[in-house]
Amino acid sequence: MKSRDAAYEGHVGNGIASKAPEIPSSRKYHHALLTGALLVAAAGAQAADSPSSLWSGFLDPSADARPMVRWWWFGPSATNQDIDRDIEQIRKAGFGGVEVQAVYPQIPDGGLPGLRNYSYLSPTFLDALGHAGRKARAEGLRIDVTGGSGWPFGGPHIGVDQAAAEIRMAKIAVPSGQTAVRLPALGPGEKIVAVKIGGSAKTQMERIADFDATSGSVLQLPSVEAGREVLVFVAGRTGQQVKRPAVGAEGYVLDHMSKEAVSQHLKVAIQPLLTAFQDQLPPDAIFSDSLEAYGSSWTDDLPEEFRRRRGYDLLDHVEVLFTDAPKGVDVRFDWARTLAELVDERYLSAIQSWASANGTRFRAQVYGIPPVSLSSASRVALPEGEGEDWRSFTSTRWATSGAHLYDKPVVSSEVWTWLHSPSWAATPLDLKMEADRHFLQGVNQLVGHGWPLSPNEAGNPGWSLYAAAALNQHNPWSISMPDVTRYLQRLSHLLRQGSPDNSVAIYLPIEDSYADMRPAHASANDAMPKHVSAALVGAVLDAGYGFDFVDAEAVSSKRMKHKLLILPPISRIDPNAYAAISRWVEDGGKLVVIGDLPQSAGGLQEGKARGSVLALSRKLARQHAFSKIGIEALGTQLPLLAPRDLHLAKSDSSVGFIRRATSEGSFVLIVNSSNQPVSNAVILRDGQTGAQWWDPMTASRWSAGTGSIPIALAPYESRVLFLPKTLEQLPPASALVRSTVLRSDWSLEFDGRGRKPAAPGSWTDTPALQHYSGVGSYRFMIDADVRPNRCFSLDFGETIPRAAVKEARHLAAVDAPVREAARVKVNGQNVGSVWAPPYRIDVSKALKTGPNEIEVEVGNSALNNLSGQTQPDRRLLNLRYGERFAPQDTELIVPQPSGLMKPVQLVEGTAGGGVCGAEIAGTPSAGHP
Repeated sequence: MKSRDAAYEGHVGNGIASKAPEIPSSRKYHHALLTGALLVAAAGAQAADSPSSLWSGFLDPSADARPMVRWWWFGPSATNQDIDRDIEQIRKAGFGGVEVQAVYPQIPDGGLPGLRNYSYLSPTFLDALGHAGRKARAEGLRIDVTGGSGWPFGGPHIGVDQAAAEIRMAKIAVPSGQTAVRLPALGPGEKIVAVKIGGSAKTQMERIADFDATSGSVLQLPSVEAGREVLVFVAGRTGQQVKRPAVGAEGYVLDHMSKEAVSQHLKVAIQPLLTAFQDQLPPDAIFSDSLEAYGSSWTDDLPEEFRRRRGYDLLDHVEVLFTDAPKGVDVRFDWARTLAELVDERYLSAIQSWASANGTRFRAQVYGIPPVSLSSASRVALPEGEGEDWRSFTSTRWATSGAHLYDKPVVSSEVWTWLHSPSWAATPLDLKMEADRHFLQGVNQLVGHGWPLSPNEAGNPGWSLYAAAALNQHNPWSISMPDVTRYLQRLSHLLRQGSPDNSVAIYLPIEDSYADMRPAHASANDAMPKHVSAALVGAVLDAGYGFDFVDAEAVSSKRMKHKLLILPPISRIDPNAYAAISRWVEDGGKLVVIGDLPQSAGGLQEGKARGSVLALSRKLARQHAFSKIGIEALGTQLPLLAPRDLHLAKSDSSVGFIRRATSEGSFVLIVNSSNQPVSNAVILRDGQTGAQWWDPMTASRWSAGTGSIPIALAPYESRVLFLPKTLEQLPPASALVRSTVLRSDWSLEFDGRGRKPAAPGSWTDTPALQHYSGVGSYRFMIDADVRPNRCFSLDFGETIPRAAVKEARHLAAVDAPVREAARVKVNGQNVGSVWAPPYRIDVSKALKTGPNEIEVEVGNSALNNLSGQTQPDRRLLNLRYGERFAPQDTELIVPQPSGLMKPVQLVEGTAGGGVCGAEIAGTPSAGHP
């Protein structure tokens, strides 16, 4: 979870067992099941592509594709009763699993009658976790467990000698003639690793070999006339504490590059989690959040490991980590690459090996600080991403690209983290809007952020995380949640079928990011937007290509299957990767260079490697084996080099797509990511015939035609274009016959009481209902003339675009006609829910000739209830436990419009595919009043 509350993000102020523990027989069996499941999933196209299997799966998607939720246990103080209630609600809502994450307390002990916080990893906590495992499995849910409380990993078991480490430089001015200086005082876990003296840090400095490394010792210097500067390099500790920890989980963040620290965490923090499952199968996965060990830039044995791997002494050049001295970029390259290797080996690979030995899997967000590479995703079973901006570099596409390159069939993403802040403000449409943007990047498993476990004693809406969507049963609009999760499940399932069909790869200049890296912020992925701009990503997408990122390791190991590779502006490149690119070009691959070809390999002792890079650049230039294209010209030049995956008749950057290929044919998920309607046409890559539209909201399909295929999408609407290998006769889209505004008398009641006449508009306009959060039931009668070859739907109206909001509160920027979701019944029969554009629902199967009773149950926002409450007084809580969180955007807790905002229309259409009478054929429907 990338947090934006800066006041809580800065510094404040475990080796693997040599022999894996014996795995109980039940866990060995579970491990075999997991391995088998992965092999089956990896065979996606073969296993899922039997005749009509794609459509069958679309209608009835696999259970394991259901979205999951991060399940917050505050305190922790979860009781078995709370756990049972939540798991049953989670299942009924259509979620497929939980990720248990114990976080900060919400009350001091005794703050609510009978409720107490118990210590993380205590017998009480482990008993509760074991109960959650049994209950989840009994309800058919997956259960993952975060491998620690809060994030990043750490806690009271991590001593200062195993805490996240940094290298810092202290400058001491030495006036002319001064012959002694006092070295800095050292804190716990710190030591001086090098001392240098010279004219200034920007010039050549002399390393002093003999000095007293004790705290505050005196360093003797020869007397010279000129003033000098002494640089003291201290290997210290960042002091960062685990963020948002549960009671008893407070402590230092661990050193991700230390064998001992990781081993200690496995032994003391993660291994006990398995004991909670000792009478059952282990958790399905152990989860690690993003690496957010701010300032982490060192580990105790880094000088020795650096010398072994790089062939020279880092301490001879350590000042260039902080300065712009000559050769600094080469030393920093070697330093950052060494850090990344240690994280791969000692953290990611170590925990994955432990997880595999214990019959579970490691699900991890493999990015952040300290640095890792894109190919680090190969070290974990289940890579995960984060970030919804599909038109720029994100950690989501970093994760999905790694999954695509290393044949990992399931790749997840943390969604809804900062959606429509404050907590409780997010709506079903907001959820869809962001989830679709993750789907566009290749995600096929959603982990919703999240579900707060809130005891009944906490009232309504109860507890929630300081940030993120709140998805539990206290949301009145949760009456539509089963349909929301079914939509998400359907697309997650579909995006697991076959294989990615992306023509373009974009090389990530991780080598350049290593060379630019500094100890204060050692992250490769955070540096990528500087090298791979949003303009480049957008140009590739707008040109009609799907793409993956690649890095040196993936290219060197022949993981790149793309037709075209783009090198962004780049100075240095791994020579083995460059040689592989040269061979790929000789085999017919198309290389596009933006800027100049690389001239360096990176590293202080690159020597021969640099010569290899220069030779390859000369060879490629001599053979005219690449195309040099500016970003602004990619849209016109790329189609001359490789066939486009798909393109629109009219350029529209709001429309995104992702394509996959199966043995039955290929399909494209197309999403309108904007708050404006789209009317356009899709131009297919290979002139396919018999194309079909599949609607993931309604599970309906119809003929799309051939050649230039018209498409009309409401704001935030999505649709699948299927391109079959075998032609199949499908009905055309339904066509509008007429639409009629329903003017009969309506009634509105709340909680089964007080039925009153109603008209379109917000019920919060009534003062007595301003702070009401719940369900309002509208009832009205309609007359219908049901005939063969006709269909009927209820149209609740169009959205109205809203002005953009700041990105920190990204949301669906429309005023919707239904606030926030509606469940529709016709003559007592449930026909589904309405929660996203086009806010239309087919009622044909339940309608009869003559009078019909329509009931529309509308659930609004929990913010209305919350707005009528005073903010909790957290003074005693903070005095007892420290201020572990700060509520966000509380000034936005105001009553939201609620109910049916517009007149409802009865729409009659010809029988066909899609929602009856919807504008789905590319031409706006006629006949609206």
